[in-house]
Order: sequence, then structure tokens, then C-alpha cells
Amino acid sequence: MSDKPSVLFVCVHNAGRSQMAAAWLTHLAGDRVEVRSAGSAPADQVNPAAVEAMREAGIDISAEIPKVLTVDAVKESDVCVTMGCGDTCPVFPGKRYLDWALDDPAGRGVAAVRPIRDEIRKRVEDLIAEIAPEPTA
Repeated sequence: MSDKPSVLFVCVHNAGRSQMAAAWLTHLAGDRVEVRSAGSAPADQVNPAAVEAMREAGIDISAEIPKVLTVDAVKESDVCVTMGCGDTCPVFPGKRYLDWALDDPAGRGVAAVRPIRDEIRKRVEDLIAEIAPEPTA
């Protein structure tokens, strides 16, 4: 068992929102948090507009592969953040569940994905402040 908090980001296709959120959390919190992402109906690949939007922010998610949501992934996470698929995420006592209402980037160009990317970053920053703040000297 790890003493680090763990977060699971879930969206339907695990190709846009959840991938961006996982990348932001990894980028901003480093090794202070365990990060997972999954989808209830994973796509074949990460949304190219999401890849480009994150690349613009200096984060490369081009090698990520959408993963299927499993009961174990939920069990192993302290916080489960759903993004448009809340009903498909199994619920276990003692877990914290958040539902982030975010536009789905599927089928949109990079210009439409940028505001979604930026909103996800803000929410991830707030989550980090709650569960894994920077250690003080």
C-alpha cells in the first residue's frame, strides 16, 4: 500500500478529458499522487486535438492508450473523478467521488479543446491543493 493519495479520472472514451486530467495531475503533482485514467467505452486512440492542446502546454500525451474502466481501478483509488459518465463508475464506501461537468472534446478541433484543457488544469490544481499540497520547508 502506498501512502500517496491515488486519483482515477474516468470519461466515456478515455481519449480526451480523462487523459488530459491525468497528464495535468502527473505534471503538476509529480510523484506526490498516483494517477490513473480509464473509460467506460474506451476509444482506439487518444483524441488528436487533445494531444495537440496538451502539446501546446508542454505535455506529451501522444503515447497514451485509452484503457477500460475496471472495478479494481476504482477500488485502488482514493478519489474517482468522473467526467460525463458518473453512472458507469462503481461506487465503494470510503471513496471520494467527484463529477466534473466538462464539455466533451470528441469531434472538436484544437481551438475548442483549449478551454477544456485550461478548465481541467484549474480543477486539477484545486484537487492537488486538497489532497497533496506542496510540502512546506
